[in-house]
Amino acid sequence: MTMMPTPSRPLKIGTRGSALALAQAHETRRRLMAAHDLPAEAFDIIVIKTTGDRITDRPLKDIGGKGLFTREIEDALGAGQIDIAVHSMKDMPTVQPDGLIIDCLLPREDVRDAFVSPHHGSIADLPQGAVIGSSSLRRRAQLAYRRPDLKLVEFRGNVQTRLQKLEDGVAVATFLAMAGLARLDLLHVARGPIDPQDMLPAVAQGAIGVERCEGNADIAQLLRPIHDIETGQRIIAERAFLARLDGSCQTPIAGLAEIYDGHLILQGEILRPDGSEAVRGRREGDISDGVELGVDLAEELLSRAGPGFLAGQ
Repeated sequence: MTMMPTPSRPLKIGTRGSALALAQAHETRRRLMAAHDLPAEAFDIIVIKTTGDRITDRPLKDIGGKGLFTREIEDALGAGQIDIAVHSMKDMPTVQPDGLIIDCLLPREDVRDAFVSPHHGSIADLPQGAVIGSSSLRRRAQLAYRRPDLKLVEFRGNVQTRLQKLEDGVAVATFLAMAGLARLDLLHVARGPIDPQDMLPAVAQGAIGVERCEGNADIAQLLRPIHDIETGQRIIAERAFLARLDGSCQTPIAGLAEIYDGHLILQGEILRPDGSEAVRGRREGDISDGVELGVDLAEELLSRAGPGFLAGQ
């Protein structure tokens, strides 16, 4: 029988401290409360500052990539200082540290990117040479591929910081995830979502993963009722695609798996970092074949792109 958390022995939920990370931790807590009829006091939300949060004045690719938003949290999980960790899945490296596992994913939010601008309604409305802010190598490469006339500037920081930079005139537009805006009740700042056919999202965009220690059966049983099966099936395919490409924050990669009528459709795109070239493809098959579809699509794109493509050579 599972040992349930109580107010005197609360479950410790580890998270980053940004407004979005905290919203995701609170959503996880709400779902656990509802699934097990537990009070809020049976959970403690523990904020852990990561290297990625501390260093905001340099591009991620220059300071170590995706693990910068997870390493300290995973260290705390492995050391038993927290019981579970809540992550944005698009921030997660494709390989977990030994002894840690993510087998619980919350229902996925809107996967699309949002176009955000005080002055312009869409990418097509941007004037020649307009200055666009983004810290995402994927978005920058996709935009450079579609609109090579635009000027791109680095735009690190949380959602509120980026919105303030727009207000200050650092750039005339930026891109954020629709999922993040929805979770922060900020959908009104978006001019609108961008069709994935125009800008394919990041792998696992919009998905929240809950990480635990592999051998802890009590925690596994506690999380099982809040795991969304379809989200899990989609993320497995996308992350298999990413893993075969050896994807990191230093490589512009996009991928999206969707399920229709019992079939899984996976789209993928890789781009040269400067946006000078893009290679895109898709696979369709049984849901149970998600890993094979992801690997197969990655291998096709790599063979079409040729050596050195992702390094911009």
